[in-house]
Amino acid sequence: MRARAGKPGRLITFEGIDGAGKSTHASACAEWLRAQGFTVVLSREPGGTPLAESIRERFLVDETDAQTEALLVFAARSDHLARVIRPALARGDWVVLDRFTDSSVAYQGGGRELGTAAVEALEAWLHPDLKPDRTYLFDVDPAEAARRRSQAREADRFEAESVAFFARVRAAYLARRDGDPARFLVLDASQAPARVRELLLSDLAGQVRTW
Repeated sequence: MRARAGKPGRLITFEGIDGAGKSTHASACAEWLRAQGFTVVLSREPGGTPLAESIRERFLVDETDAQTEALLVFAARSDHLARVIRPALARGDWVVLDRFTDSSVAYQGGGRELGTAAVEALEAWLHPDLKPDRTYLFDVDPAEAARRRSQAREADRFEAESVAFFARVRAAYLARRDGDPARFLVLDASQAPARVRELLLSDLAGQVRTW
């Protein structure tokens, strides 16, 4: 695999409401990077370590308040950062994440109406020195996303939320993008998956050339 001797790795994140298709495209991104010779760590949040996966298991099932929900996901993220993400980046690996802190801002800050300031305070405490090099935001109308989810699988407690909830999540994502436009590429996820993948990989190839 291609080494990045003396260089830090890159962190690429995939974001979007449930049903936008980001997980499929995160895997495609990792496959493409490996084909170019890079060493890639593909992971997800909440999750990525035994402890974080155990938190995820309860997080997707148990009802709780917005504050506790945010603290749980950041506890999982703390372990993930310490055990997987930071060591991989220090080795010069490329880390591809299915969700990161933008999800917390969108889901707990926006969807749960906790407020973005509270979530961003946790972000500033946990990883003030680290943000993604590139974030792909898969944007789709919440009603269309709900239709897709209903056809794909049994809903967890987030996927079962209302269209109004996901409208708040989507708005929070777009506000986050507006605050850091150079980091984000918003992809219209209502398009055919092949077209979305084409746009994604075209941008990724351009990013690789400039990094």
